[in-house]
Amino acid sequence: MKLELHHETDEMCRTIQVVGDVLHLSPSVASAAAADGGEECADDLFMPPLNFAMVDNGIFRSGFPDSSNFSFLQTLGLRSIICLCPEPYPETNVEFLKSNGIKLFQFGIEGYKEPFVNIPEDTIREALKVVLDVRNHPILIHCKRGKHRTGCVVGCLRKLQRWCLSSVFDEYQRFAAAKARIADQRFMEMFDVSSLKHVPMPFSCSKR
Repeated sequence: MKLELHHETDEMCRTIQVVGDVLHLSPSVASAAAADGGEECADDLFMPPLNFAMVDNGIFRSGFPDSSNFSFLQTLGLRSIICLCPEPYPETNVEFLKSNGIKLFQFGIEGYKEPFVNIPEDTIREALKVVLDVRNHPILIHCKRGKHRTGCVVGCLRKLQRWCLSSVFDEYQRFAAAKARIADQRFMEMFDVSSLKHVPMPFSCSKR
């Protein structure tokens, strides 16, 4: 196995290229394992990360995955993960990526609380370019809880898909719940998608 760490010149994105064999667990394999190991094994195999959901074909979102989620993530056949947290990626997670041939794109966005908000538009834009590149699919986008930073990236993606703002906000609020932030919604509303319209869309635009 070889682990290669690349630093972008602007240090906006740290890309870890992990080289290794990909292990795919199909539902049938998971069911067989559950039959051998009992109900406890089945629970391990299908424990998604916090706030996990499918965004579009080949695109998923969640909170920070830990070792209890690894078996579930293997069933997705991920090629890439986008982490929106600035902290070093945990060693156990790096080993999981290494053993499954998954590429990590890390965009360090600090967690924040209103009213002192500074959402880096350029970083969100770079993260979206990674999401839009079909060569990175299937891809998982995550932050700590899968609410605010992840919600902003997904919300801006929805604008590219020509969703109306009310639908964008509804989706954001469904994950953020009581912790929805006006600043996040204002950021999504003001985000300019025009510079990304030249990027090929891996899925058809859908208006909502």
